[in-house]
Amino acid sequence: MIRSIFTVGGWTLLSRLTGFARDIVMAAVLGAGPLADAFYIAFRLPNHFRSIFAEGAFNTAFIPAYARVKTVEGDAKARGFADGILTAVVLVQLAILALALLATDWVVATLAPGLSGDPERFGLTVDFTRITFPYLGLIAVVTLVGGVLNANDRFWAAAAASILLNVAMVGTLSVAGLFPTAGHAAAWGVLISGFLQLGLLVFDAERHGLGLRFGRPRLDPEMRAFLLALGPAIIGSAGVQLAIFADTIIASFLPQGAVAALFYADRINQLPIGVVGIAAGIVLLPEMSRRISAGDIEGARHAQSRAIELTLLLALPFLAAALTIPEIIMRGLFLRGAFTGEAAAAAGATLAAYGIGLAPFVVMRAFMSPFYARGDTRTPVMATLGAAVVNIALKVALMGSFAQVGLAFATSIGAWITVIVLAILARRRGYECGDAQLLRSLPRLGLIGLALAATLVAAAMVAAPFAARLTFGKDEALLAMCIAAGGAVYAGLVLALLGPRYLRGLLRGRP
Repeated sequence: MIRSIFTVGGWTLLSRLTGFARDIVMAAVLGAGPLADAFYIAFRLPNHFRSIFAEGAFNTAFIPAYARVKTVEGDAKARGFADGILTAVVLVQLAILALALLATDWVVATLAPGLSGDPERFGLTVDFTRITFPYLGLIAVVTLVGGVLNANDRFWAAAAASILLNVAMVGTLSVAGLFPTAGHAAAWGVLISGFLQLGLLVFDAERHGLGLRFGRPRLDPEMRAFLLALGPAIIGSAGVQLAIFADTIIASFLPQGAVAALFYADRINQLPIGVVGIAAGIVLLPEMSRRISAGDIEGARHAQSRAIELTLLLALPFLAAALTIPEIIMRGLFLRGAFTGEAAAAAGATLAAYGIGLAPFVVMRAFMSPFYARGDTRTPVMATLGAAVVNIALKVALMGSFAQVGLAFATSIGAWITVIVLAILARRRGYECGDAQLLRSLPRLGLIGLALAATLVAAAMVAAPFAARLTFGKDEALLAMCIAAGGAVYAGLVLALLGPRYLRGLLRGRP
């Protein structure tokens, strides 16, 4: 399991790094004005629906169901089960796409009502949405094929697929002059990447004998169990996305640049969430599903505890940096071209607000896995919907005084509420939720985080005068010096407080 987490995390890290290259190009070409706001809203809309109907809900219901069918009834039955779902997914996505393309103006006006008073941004958003929305259907099929691969311990292709999104967008942005605007170039890059991602996963599935074919959906007991799990999972994912929808809706009423600030801050925030938290969750779910199906409850608890421990350990540098040097991060990564110092300051403050919720974000999937592995998709719904209500109420209360920073802070509070409620509900149901080793590790991890945060603050103060003397690359040099100092201290603290033996045991999955 640990090896698989590093496999997924490694490919996800490469995806995020290419994503940063993409974002640097986008920041320089699109900036943080009306064109950027229009594209980011158009990009968010299909991604919201993808998270609800594809990755968010689908995987949590499909992977445990597929694993149970494969374990109990064999490979042939599992393949037929997946083939029937493929047909249903394609039909549903075609219907959604037809409705979205026919009513794009209404969709944009409903989900970003603040644009109605700005004809320029509204028109651009509608144009971009019509280009990007078919991406949803392609990614829904990608998610299904990726779920089959993951359930068969094939992780790399699904983790690497998003690299193609970054490559395609950089490619179209590099020839933006061939399009009406740079926003049109970015939108076409999104759509092209959907075909590339689907091609990669289909190739890997066929190569390993896991290719899917269109089959007749059958309402047998396995399909009914999957649909019963999928319904609450969709509602739960919709609750999470409802809070993100609120960001898009509320930000559309804020001054120009707020949507872009949220986007760039969230991109940095999503690096540890994707590389560490989501990677661990992707691997942990089939691992716990198999162990629980085999009656190995203690093994499932051990797997969850090691996943939580590893994610927190790896996320500490990101957490400390987001809270202590957020503006330095934004200036070092994006301050060029149309992305100004004012935009960097706004995005940095937003990143700090997101950083408050980084710890619960990276462990959230690990806390949901005990429920999903048992086919219980209802309990996480209660946690996510309750947190979404608080989240949205806070967004509305804070938007006037704190603009997009208030939206990010409310999102962080929602993450804390979700994890705390999940932990309480897991304990009440007698599910595994941590072990003695995890409890012993938490204070030491906290001490490492505090010491690392102090190091970054001191490094920024000491390095700033040296970076200021440079004739070019001042912000990049300051960020690099902070990373070097923080990395050295982090490595030393981990070895001193945790020890080589502990690390070897963690990486090998031993207590």
